[in-house]
Amino acid sequence: MTHRISRRARILSAGAAAAVLVPVAGVAAATPAAAATAQVKCTSSAQPELAKKLTKDITAALKNRKGTIAVGFHDKATKTTCTLRGSTSFDSASVVKVTVLATLLWDAKKTNRYLTERESNLATAMITRSDNDATSALWRQLGVTKVKKFLAAAKMTKTVPGSGGYWGLTRINATDEQKLLALVTGKNNVLSDNARAYILKLMGKVVRDQRWGTPAGAPSGTSIAVKNGWLPRATHGWRVHSLGAFKGRGHDYTLSVLTHGNSSMNYGVDTIQRVAKAIHKDLTPLTQAPTRFAPTETPKEAAVPVPQS
Repeated sequence: MTHRISRRARILSAGAAAAVLVPVAGVAAATPAAAATAQVKCTSSAQPELAKKLTKDITAALKNRKGTIAVGFHDKATKTTCTLRGSTSFDSASVVKVTVLATLLWDAKKTNRYLTERESNLATAMITRSDNDATSALWRQLGVTKVKKFLAAAKMTKTVPGSGGYWGLTRINATDEQKLLALVTGKNNVLSDNARAYILKLMGKVVRDQRWGTPAGAPSGTSIAVKNGWLPRATHGWRVHSLGAFKGRGHDYTLSVLTHGNSSMNYGVDTIQRVAKAIHKDLTPLTQAPTRFAPTETPKEAAVPVPQS
């Protein structure tokens, strides 16, 4: 990396416990999430009543929550979509690792080759353990130019790769993350079927202490693919994000929840899981609900390297 990183901001080893990278003490207290200027909007061509319920319940889940919260949701089965602050930009933290893997597979497809053993090992570590060294190695191998070319192919027009090797400072929004998840979960000309299956396979094998966020409340019998990330900085407090793809019980849906301005990592995790639980419950409103996915009670994520404040 071209910038000097302070000792506190050095990359944690794979699987290490989360640690604060930069001082966040003294950050102004987060304010309620500007509900007056941004509202949840859900639409459905097949089930308009579901859209109304989702709008109501997501809004209720976010009532009095502090910070800035963006939501993207789409269920193919019911043709239902929800959005909140879809164009608001956030530092990506580790959720960009899905984009890195997609870029790697997209680039390999262009030359009709399989991943090497080294690339496969790095990809597995990057997604399942959120290993930063592996991510940095693949980021350097690909180069920002290839990442930008993939983003163009994916029509993720508002995503801006982090500069100076700081992939965790890639700027993302919920709309673009939903475009990425749509490519991962549906047949398209950007990612091959094998590539899509590989990404979902790795996202389905995330280590236990990183299985928090969007899977909260998912019913049993549903396949779960997830990638999370967090990053504390002196401005906007804690960024806490979660991407998820779910299939089962008559539904096939993706969910992106991005947040910043959180007072702690756990506060951001709780906000995301309130949204997730509302959505999963509305999609599977059984009188005797199936056992729902309970995320880890000790959420962790590999800390992302960032420059000093």
